[in-house]
Amino acid sequence: MTLRDATAADLPAIVDIYNSTIASRMVTADLAPVTVEARRPWFDAHQNPARPLWVLCDSAGTVAAWLSFDTFYPRAAYDGTAMIGIYVAPSHRRHGLGRRLLVAALERAPALGHHSLLGYIFGHNEPSLRLFEAHGFARWGHLPRIAILDGVARDLIIVGRHVGP
Repeated sequence: MTLRDATAADLPAIVDIYNSTIASRMVTADLAPVTVEARRPWFDAHQNPARPLWVLCDSAGTVAAWLSFDTFYPRAAYDGTAMIGIYVAPSHRRHGLGRRLLVAALERAPALGHHSLLGYIFGHNEPSLRLFEAHGFARWGHLPRIAILDGVARDLIIVGRHVGP
């Protein structure tokens, strides 16, 4: 597996991986698939060195997973805080790729200018909560019944961790 910055040519694969998570109602609050065109502004926002978008590619060069550093809140005092999102292709799930991406984010975040990382995870997404907690993230926030997914109210858990010295 090779970890690298995403390119515009990767965007269709990134969108496919993202869309593959929607039906489960475990990972994203989107209820319908998104398009490549709709995600272009999001991709363009990740051309900022402090807000990279990484892809993890298999030996054939296929995007197997990706990680984004997203703006937490657009005020200067929060520039050192990023929300990270991790998405893994269905064919590559349960092979440790999410863990590999999270570890890379933790290692590289200080060099990107980050002192804090956040994850926004649905309360019923126990695998993701366990992954982040296993890497030192603590529950910093709980927003009860904030999302309605197919008529079911779901909690959002905000996990966080300080990084660096």
